[in-house]
Amino acid sequence: MVVAASPAPVVAEPMPTRIAQRANTELPEQLIPQPSKLNQHFKRLRYRIETWHAQSDASNNIARALGVYKRLMRMDRPIGTYLLLWPCLWALWLSANGHPNEKVFIVFVFGVFLTRSAGCVINDFADRKLDVHVQRTRDRPMASGEVSVPEALALFAALALIAFGLVLTLDKKVVQMSFVGMALMATYPFFKRFFPAPQFYMGVAFSWSIPMAFVAQTGSTSRLCWLLFTATILWAAAYDTIYAMMDRDDDMRIGIKSSAILFGDADRVIIGIMQMMTLYALWLAGAELQLGNWYKLGLSAAALFALFQQFLIRTRAPADCMKAFLNNNYFGMVVFIGIALEYLFRS
Repeated sequence: MVVAASPAPVVAEPMPTRIAQRANTELPEQLIPQPSKLNQHFKRLRYRIETWHAQSDASNNIARALGVYKRLMRMDRPIGTYLLLWPCLWALWLSANGHPNEKVFIVFVFGVFLTRSAGCVINDFADRKLDVHVQRTRDRPMASGEVSVPEALALFAALALIAFGLVLTLDKKVVQMSFVGMALMATYPFFKRFFPAPQFYMGVAFSWSIPMAFVAQTGSTSRLCWLLFTATILWAAAYDTIYAMMDRDDDMRIGIKSSAILFGDADRVIIGIMQMMTLYALWLAGAELQLGNWYKLGLSAAALFALFQQFLIRTRAPADCMKAFLNNNYFGMVVFIGIALEYLFRS
């Protein structure tokens, strides 16, 4: 007797498996569950916001750094640039009979700005450990730690190189003289440690553009050149002594040298003598070129400003000394206006 084999039992697939297979093989693509479009939108929005914040932070950091470098170069206080610029313009006009070479003029004007900025940077580098002890200077970028030593030196090098690049467009003699000017600028801050009247050394540094301008315009120096050079040294020593009067007590306490300390109670008298000698040297320069009434009017106005400065410093109050120092911008300006008008209306 033959017994028929019974069929193998059929094992049913689990329900989840069948649903998964159907999802992969049977359901149309548009019916397969997709991530929420709203979630995707929020993810993109969040990414954009995070990116914007990162870019905004970077922009703020750059703006903050530029602001600190601007303060380090004293771009927010341009008085130093003006005081360096006026004697340079005197020399450019007088050495060229009122018609300076256009290229020389551009190089010297931009050079004044770059040189003064570089001088401020190296000055703050040299004085970074001293400025914290002086009321007026303790918030300077290097004294406050906002700028590091490598940053300051890199900025100084960049400014000096740009200035030197400008000088390279001029005569070889001017290029050679620029090394002296750079040395004067870089070493002046250190003279305050040992030289009793560093304001006179600063005067030489601020006056060096005068022989450079004469050589650039005429190829040589002259008696007129050295009269202007002497006048500027005396003028710079006078106004920087006024400036030093503001810090006299702090400087004495920390051991910094200045002409304000050296002159003592005779400071106002000696400043007045230097101002008169400045005006006399400028008068001699005008006589050398037979300059007329417009130039003399400029000198007369400068003399009035010098008298006003004497009035301001009569009590030696720091705020009034600062006003007198700033007033020297007008002293230099009216001398240049007199020179410019003299050549403008000369027959």
